[in-house]
Amino acid sequence: MSGVGIGQRPQNGRQRAMKFLWTGIWLAYLSAPVTDLLHGGHSAGVRLLGWIGLAAFVAWYFVLIFRTGRGETNRLVLGSLAVLAAQSTVLALTLGREWLVLFVYVSVASGAALPLRLARLTIPACSALLTAVALSVPGGEAYLASLLLPALLGGFSMAGVRELIHTTRELREARATVAQLAANEERLRLARDLHDLLGHSLSLITLKSELAGRMLPDRPEEAARQVADIEQVSRQALVDVREAVTGYRRPRLATELAGARDALTAAGITAELPDAVPDLTDVPDDTESALAWALREAVTNVVRHSGAHRCSVDLVRRQTLDGPALELTVDDDGKGVGGIQADGAGGSPGTGLTGLTERLEKVGGTLDAGPAGHGFRLVARAPAAPVTPDIGSGA
Repeated sequence: MSGVGIGQRPQNGRQRAMKFLWTGIWLAYLSAPVTDLLHGGHSAGVRLLGWIGLAAFVAWYFVLIFRTGRGETNRLVLGSLAVLAAQSTVLALTLGREWLVLFVYVSVASGAALPLRLARLTIPACSALLTAVALSVPGGEAYLASLLLPALLGGFSMAGVRELIHTTRELREARATVAQLAANEERLRLARDLHDLLGHSLSLITLKSELAGRMLPDRPEEAARQVADIEQVSRQALVDVREAVTGYRRPRLATELAGARDALTAAGITAELPDAVPDLTDVPDDTESALAWALREAVTNVVRHSGAHRCSVDLVRRQTLDGPALELTVDDDGKGVGGIQADGAGGSPGTGLTGLTERLEKVGGTLDAGPAGHGFRLVARAPAAPVTPDIGSGA
């Protein structure tokens, strides 16, 4: 926008011109002092001093209005308003009641230049000074009725506009902050998805490449099948990455179970997996997706870090006090710490398990992972029915 509001500093020449024109419109109410100087019957010396005083008042008023928003202290602004009030008092007492209108400008400048907590004090103070001077000037009572209300309303109106602009600026900053947080959340989601996708796929490609290398001298046909599998996995990984980037990927448990069997077998680990998944007809997509990610991450950790010879996967549907739930258990006979240290160091949860915890918490689930006996166990639970918020009875 090219315009600039009350309480804002003009940023360019066009905004300065717009603010000057907008502020200059209200100088039309100085017609009473100007008429008094032209036709008030004052001597030449008094008229000269009157013109100088009026020009000084207008100049100081414009300086105060245009410097609003440059970070001046309230003390400096209060001093400037005191100068304007003193000029108005001197001019009204010496030149007559027509000059009482200057107090309206002082009140408006108070509302435009000061925060509301100070303006609520200075505006009534300016109005009180206007009243005192009007009662001291011959015929001032007749002008008081027509100037006191504009002084109060004009000042508080400008204070309201200033607060509105300040609130609008804060809302814009808050909106920008929310947009930044949303972008950060999306980057975290993408990083988590890519970690889960590529960690699994690249591990499988590495294992199959090593297996094909060992088979190549003596069993070229089996090596060729492994190479074909590598091509298929890499193509699927590319598709998964594209779907993850667009935010449409929803892994399925049946697909992940088949992939887990393939990955464990390729790593030389005995796989004990269920032949079929439970009925998932009424299970929310987000729940199935979170458990599928958990299965993929768990199997990837077993293949890459556990040194296990056996891995069992169990997926059952249980009835709990909170309703039906799906429970995924991945148990291996490896070193017992490989799962935790998959991505972290010193026994702290790594990126994979942290991401799984976040995914499950979003669907109302939980994740338990740690050493168990002579291996490592991961248990992921998620509600098998849509989670509905509790509705209080109210009072």
